[in-house]
Amino acid sequence: MSDFQTNLEKYADLAVKVGVNIQKDQTLVVNTTIDSAEFVRLVVKKAYEAGAKNVVVNWNDDVVNRTKYDHAPDEAFTEYPEWRAREVEDLAENGAAFMSIVSSSPDLLKGVKSERIANFQKAAGTALSKYRKYIQSDKVSWTVIAAPSEGWAKMVFPEDSAETAVQKLWDAIFKAVRVDTPDPVAAWKEHDSSLHEKVDYLNGKRYKKLHYKAPGTDLTVELPEKHIWVGAGSVNEQGNEFMANMPTEEVFSVPLKTGVNGYVSSTKPLSYGGNIIDNFKLTFENGKIVGVEAEEGEEILKQLVATDEGSHYLGEVALVPFNSPISQSNVLFFNTLFDENASNHFAIGSAYAFCVEGGKTMSSEELAENGLNESITHVDFMIGSDKMDIDGITADGTAEPVFRNGDWAL
Repeated sequence: MSDFQTNLEKYADLAVKVGVNIQKDQTLVVNTTIDSAEFVRLVVKKAYEAGAKNVVVNWNDDVVNRTKYDHAPDEAFTEYPEWRAREVEDLAENGAAFMSIVSSSPDLLKGVKSERIANFQKAAGTALSKYRKYIQSDKVSWTVIAAPSEGWAKMVFPEDSAETAVQKLWDAIFKAVRVDTPDPVAAWKEHDSSLHEKVDYLNGKRYKKLHYKAPGTDLTVELPEKHIWVGAGSVNEQGNEFMANMPTEEVFSVPLKTGVNGYVSSTKPLSYGGNIIDNFKLTFENGKIVGVEAEEGEEILKQLVATDEGSHYLGEVALVPFNSPISQSNVLFFNTLFDENASNHFAIGSAYAFCVEGGKTMSSEELAENGLNESITHVDFMIGSDKMDIDGITADGTAEPVFRNGDWAL
């Protein structure tokens, strides 16, 4: 067996055993594109070998999706199939695990009217809101991983042939998810433990605010009184561990919805809605985004912020050191799954219920009372650099260093 095939097998095994941690007689739902067919077949095999009862694969095709955006009538983007929403709700209610394998080209929808993209994002977000709550409260196991497509690989490695670019991207992914280690499962357990050391420290400090300073950024983020920092592994309603993102280098929590003030500038491109948004700045007053500027993709960004009331606020605050393995690889992935793990970041939109004490069992009203934001969208964007300093502000106003020059200062 070639080294590539060996790594592919290890990656599929890792996704099944650590990513969703499939249990005996459980159903696995895989959302993917036809570009990933070879890898998906391995995932399906590994899942059945691990005891899965059923594996449901939902295929998408980038060419078909782009064709719809180019030729379908406008009203096609204002609706989302009810049967599809009911299907995932039913699967979630019956304890299925969910795996998304992302591979689409970051600029797949470049040139498409921003209104079409915004309308579809809103329609899908509304229809899938119940399912999203299952995900964001960790009621079910879920993971997001990646596999290269030719279009994505050529954006990351534009000077190479398509074949070479795809192979380079596979190698970069293998390294980012620790598949290149002798025992990836053991490596992830060690990594999980390391991230939890930072989680325990921050939860012990109970900072009231974080103050971010960097070129183009001066932002204060207040944290809810009952906030919880989390990182790496999660636990579902049945008590089974899973890894929601692979790779992951972040420690994250939730901001107080109305407690964000100042301005922040992006440090990496954001791939959203099949378009690239780059060199942008957001200004906040009492939590709300009141200013949006971007050198590229400004209209798409404004449409994102206007999705609903909650999309005018933040739902996640995440700390990632500049010396993270993904950052040090010097590969710009044009994919948030990777780029967010090379940089401090925030998320526009909904907050994770499990980031507040007792949040997993709270109603929407109770979560709101505890300062958490609700939205039909959740989009991460990168703001970290080697010039970023972050102070933790205690309840008595004392400022303590959390990050200096982009790295942990604990």
